[in-house]
Amino acid sequence: MEPTNLYPVKLYVYDLSKGLARRLSPIMLGKQLEGIWHTSIVVHKDEFFFGSGGISSCPPGGTLLGPPDSVVEVGSTEVTEEIFLEYLSSLGESLFRGEAYNLFEHNCNTFSNEVAQFLTGKKIPSYITDLPSEVLSTAHPYLLVPGEAREVLLGRIWVPGRLEEDGAVPGSLLGCVGMGMGLCPLALPGSLLRGPSLST
Repeated sequence: MEPTNLYPVKLYVYDLSKGLARRLSPIMLGKQLEGIWHTSIVVHKDEFFFGSGGISSCPPGGTLLGPPDSVVEVGSTEVTEEIFLEYLSSLGESLFRGEAYNLFEHNCNTFSNEVAQFLTGKKIPSYITDLPSEVLSTAHPYLLVPGEAREVLLGRIWVPGRLEEDGAVPGSLLGCVGMGMGLCPLALPGSLLRGPSLST
């Protein structure tokens, strides 16, 4: 019997607040947050993530966010690249279509958790998946969000899965000091991504 190939699986973790959540959350929310997390899965030499454009990929560290703030070794998998891409294609047509994206309930971290379990049987760290409920439990969850992004989140500009109809993106969203459980440069239209979208 031939030995099984094992492929490393990593979780790339980005703090969309760039340290501001750690400093400002006790004052603004009355609760300590270490960061506003965006995550992606790195396997088979690519980085895979989910946003309002669906499932996308790029070379590791190749998104608008640059290199990750930390890397978590999730484990290893026997799942081949071919089978994995078939699995992602199926997810992109069902659970993780772009229009299924929801900032608090079905976001980039939901995707990373699902894929990590498929590949390794392990979940991603709970400090990431618990973040939406932690933020929503505060009195003023939108206070960490810069002005234009707050308008997006509170409904002035926000349409599920889309920004303004003309595609204009509020500048501070690119810095995304806010509710980044998925709302980040990776949730912007696919043309702004360096990698191709896997969704059709």
